[in-house]
Amino acid sequence: MFHRPALLRGRTAFATASVAVLGLVLTLTAGAAPAPAAPGPAPGPVVRTDVGSAPGSKTALAGYAIQSTAKVADSPTVVSSPGYPASGWYRAGPRSTVLAALLAAGVHPDPFYSTGQKRIPAEDFAVPWWYRADLVVADPAVRTYLDVSGVMSAADVYVNGRQVAGASTVTGAYTRHEIDLTDLVEAGTNTVAFRVRPNDPRKHFTMGWLDWLQPPPDRNMGIVRDVTVRRGGPVALRDAHVVTALALPAMSSADLTVKARVRNDSPAPVTTTVSGTVGPVAVSRSVRLAAHETRTLVFSPADHPALRLRAPRVWWPATMGRQPLYRLDLTATVDGAPSDTAHETFGIREVRAPLNADGARQYEVNGRPLLIKGAGWSPDAYLRWDRTYVEDRLRYALDLGLNTLRLEGHIEPDEFFDLADRYGILTLPGWECCDKWEGEVNRGGSGERWTPADYPVAKASMAAEAARLRHHPSVISFLIGSDAAPNRRIEQGYLDALKAADWTAPVIPAASGAASPLTGASGMKMTGPYEWVPPRYWYDKRAGGAGGFNSETSAGPDVPTLDTLRRMMSPAELDSLWKDPGAAQYHRSPSATFATLKLYDEALSHRYGPPTDLTDYVRKAQLAQYESVRAQFEAYARHAKDASEPSTGVIYWMFNSGWTSLHWQLVDRYLDQGGAYFGAKKANEPLHVQYGYGDRTVAVVNNRTSRASGLTARVTLFSTDGAQRYDRTVTGVSVAGGGASSAVLTVPASVTGLSTTYLARLVLTDGAGREVSRNVYWLSTADDVLDYAGTTWYYTPTSAYADLRGLAAMPRTSVTATGSTVTTTPTTSTSTTTVTLRHTGAGKAPALLTDVHLVGARGAPVLPVRWSDNQVSLWPGESTTLTATYRTADLHGAAPRLRISGWNTPTATVPAG
Repeated sequence: MFHRPALLRGRTAFATASVAVLGLVLTLTAGAAPAPAAPGPAPGPVVRTDVGSAPGSKTALAGYAIQSTAKVADSPTVVSSPGYPASGWYRAGPRSTVLAALLAAGVHPDPFYSTGQKRIPAEDFAVPWWYRADLVVADPAVRTYLDVSGVMSAADVYVNGRQVAGASTVTGAYTRHEIDLTDLVEAGTNTVAFRVRPNDPRKHFTMGWLDWLQPPPDRNMGIVRDVTVRRGGPVALRDAHVVTALALPAMSSADLTVKARVRNDSPAPVTTTVSGTVGPVAVSRSVRLAAHETRTLVFSPADHPALRLRAPRVWWPATMGRQPLYRLDLTATVDGAPSDTAHETFGIREVRAPLNADGARQYEVNGRPLLIKGAGWSPDAYLRWDRTYVEDRLRYALDLGLNTLRLEGHIEPDEFFDLADRYGILTLPGWECCDKWEGEVNRGGSGERWTPADYPVAKASMAAEAARLRHHPSVISFLIGSDAAPNRRIEQGYLDALKAADWTAPVIPAASGAASPLTGASGMKMTGPYEWVPPRYWYDKRAGGAGGFNSETSAGPDVPTLDTLRRMMSPAELDSLWKDPGAAQYHRSPSATFATLKLYDEALSHRYGPPTDLTDYVRKAQLAQYESVRAQFEAYARHAKDASEPSTGVIYWMFNSGWTSLHWQLVDRYLDQGGAYFGAKKANEPLHVQYGYGDRTVAVVNNRTSRASGLTARVTLFSTDGAQRYDRTVTGVSVAGGGASSAVLTVPASVTGLSTTYLARLVLTDGAGREVSRNVYWLSTADDVLDYAGTTWYYTPTSAYADLRGLAAMPRTSVTATGSTVTTTPTTSTSTTTVTLRHTGAGKAPALLTDVHLVGARGAPVLPVRWSDNQVSLWPGESTTLTATYRTADLHGAAPRLRISGWNTPTATVPAG
């Protein structure tokens, strides 16, 4: 994020071991181990991993026993020897920060509630911590390697009492290190121990939190990626991958080039045969290697013509097509016996991102341009990996009509990108702003300047990530800068690493409007806002408005539902939330700029009226967030095909938060959905009718691939009492596919009899008269007025506010709901609840923004849940049918019920059948 001043935010000798930095992989070898120390009388947790013996097998460590070095008086030799008792130590998972392990052990209370995290003493993490694990090896004759990544910030590594790597080498969250343990391991139990150094994102190439959330006191110190044990014979296969080249525009063929490093780890010459399949094509070649020689094998269409695939199965983003994947499987054999294997899944697709005539980055997938509609991704605040939780959020992203997620730093484990490949979600990973990553070039940040030792670490980080991500078709760029672009020396290191890794996706120098010496202009803008602005802001092609590619932007705060607020804040904090706009909110940000909700609350009070209690505050917040988020995505979609300054991409800041938050989220920590969520879902629906705040034009946007014709658009304006004041219907509407839009009509600037606050109902029907899009706006005859002269890096002030206070005077009315639930087979364990809502009230008043929550025991929301639609508005006599899909187990045995609420309807709970 653009965190300007608002947030002052070789060779190591030991026995016979050696260390060599080789771009992606740092390879180390070590000598024999001493005799193990005698075990103590009170053993602690023992974490064992049974290591496979098959050549080519990879076994991730099952976890660790951890403890602060302040509580361990024994020497590293003793700690890292088999049989050490680890008395009083804690158990940690295979990917775990120190604090994550302590939370799992119940050492500290729930840090997501109130200010509980403040009570965790930071001094506990000012010293190194031990991470210790046992490896059970049945056959030590098979070569053994330890593959290490994800260490924050650095670690000394010991195996069976001997140091095999130092913290000067094993440093940085993204570097990767291969340690040869063949001469150290013995049959039976072996021990690996990491003395993990404290983390400081200002000083180390790791991960920080900047102004996203209150940073955990351990600063994510620990090991957050799998450490794996690899087994093999005399010849090792490394860096196997496929470089794809799709013939455009026909896509009738694709060239596949297979590369792999073949390394002889034995002291004698050897002949190896590397063979296998890449997709449907078989490849094979024999090569003679001298002792300890490494060669790169290449299989290309020139020597294997079948590698020019005819009619390839092409990978597409979810909104554009299917997501087929291919496999690469190679085996190196020596004297007919397997020595090592390599496996990879890849997709065939071509990504380009040229600059358009206005200098904006325009992405193209397989030759077809697309508007990037995305949001910023956040992992868990304590970097805990939960595949189900991640998959739930990815499904939410698709449900919202998003096609892209940006990962600024916090680049997730391999499984995240596997899921993105499968779901067809594009990703934009890149380095983090404002800390060590930009310390040399971003003087407004908090990162320390680079030393000569930092450059090879940064380059090795780039090499490791490039090799890890290059085969994922979902990865469509790497951003080598965020708020600032790298200087020539840093950039050259990154580009050299990317080239060596056969990186083919575009390389973007920065997420801001900065340019780098070698790559040139970024084609992106980082002009905010990050704080509240009115809906009409997005329609002006100024600052963060809908023109070009905005890499991170939103109207800032997002107050979650009342259910979530009560889970995350104390009664006193909830009282302050609605009563005191100037109060610092712990669940907003550590930044002084974003500490309070003052700007947001002022706008809420001016536009909707001062809140009367917490419930009133939250319901007004949901309306405000719905209209703001909807307008942001609608404006960017509407301007995507403009002849001048078209919008090419928008990244909502952010998709989710890593903890319980009051800002920057479309979905909250507990996966509940409020106005922001359903505003985005409405704006991004496949065929969409929308109102332009900037010029009052009603348009139809077609996000489908094919043209839509024979449509009818109807626009009706109502006073808040339900009296109809304007009505117009346009038939024969046609709009091309691929994100094209078509203007239908312009609403008059003045309509007789219209109240100051009024409602606009837009309905789009197809040729058969079926409703395909409905969109309801609450508007004012008095517009919001923006003070562009006062624009800062984080927002544009509003000098006059739209008057929406008339909504408070809307007549009360009623909505009834009936529901039925169908549970699928036990295999999938999902249920679908169908809900029919009917406006049954008397009079003319509509039921505005009717929300349905599926609830279980004690009225708690069933989450996650995917609604076909929600927060709908109904006029007298109207009805609509919604569906909710969810895991049956999340009911916890309770019968499903429906909680119905709305702006001007009473809350009621009814059975769901």
